[in-house]
Amino acid sequence: MINLDTLNPPQKEAVITTDGPLLVLAGAGSGKTKVLTYRIAFILNTGLAGPQNILAMTFTNKAAGEMKERIAKLITETNPQDASEQSALPWMGTFHSICVKLLKRHGEVVGLGKNFTIYDSSDQRETVKAAMARLNISVKDFNPGAIHSYISSAKNELVDSESYATYAQGYFQQTVAEVYPMYNQILRENNAVDFDDLLLKTVELFSKAPDILQKYQKQFKYILVDEYQDTNHAQYIIISKLAQEYKNICCVGDDDQSIYAFRGATIKNILNFEKDYPNAKVVKLEQNYRSTKKILEASYQVISKNRGRK
Repeated sequence: MINLDTLNPPQKEAVITTDGPLLVLAGAGSGKTKVLTYRIAFILNTGLAGPQNILAMTFTNKAAGEMKERIAKLITETNPQDASEQSALPWMGTFHSICVKLLKRHGEVVGLGKNFTIYDSSDQRETVKAAMARLNISVKDFNPGAIHSYISSAKNELVDSESYATYAQGYFQQTVAEVYPMYNQILRENNAVDFDDLLLKTVELFSKAPDILQKYQKQFKYILVDEYQDTNHAQYIIISKLAQEYKNICCVGDDDQSIYAFRGATIKNILNFEKDYPNAKVVKLEQNYRSTKKILEASYQVISKNRGRK
């Protein structure tokens, strides 16, 4: 059995509360990664689910890698004679990497070939320029990077090119509305997607193929999300849809650390968690293991003025 003695009481509560929706409010340095890794190891160790039944979403490859190492170590320490357990880890990775995995399996439903290419930021800018050239729109008059930024924001809000055209206001947005469908057409011609498409097309996949959505809803008995305050609308929809079957969803985040609004993240996702899941349990990790008392007192004087927080 996994040893929980190194956890403080709220951490332990978050680890062993496995039934139903759980929101863990975790300040900086409060051990949230420890909670996530111990929670996954606890679920596996107690036989509540197998690795294939757990989905853990993070925001960086580094965070995903660190969690995998910690979980493998915990499992190995608990079952030293069963080396196979170490390789049997949950579905774990960034939102985009999990979406790639799904689209590699089912991409044909949304018009993608098996070996689709993922364009990086440089490729995306060049594709915008190519779309502008086809439309005789000068890069001297309109910044391709700015146009792509608007297209990216639209995709993260799940606004397709047709819908965007109806909302566009002003000369610049109307130009974006012209470029957006041509940009997508060039992507299709090259069997390519951009980073935002990975989320958008996963939502589209779930919408077009409810049987595929139901398959993964039944497969993922436990869902864990790190840095929930930094999820955007598309990520929120993906998680919400997958969690519908069991509602064993554990979201960890800090409403005082939401810094990615510029790329579509919305603090509403964490603030509205209890509205989305009325029977949700909330656990607060308030013991800090990283900073000195003086730093914490100074930062609290700033944070306490924030109105948009739990």
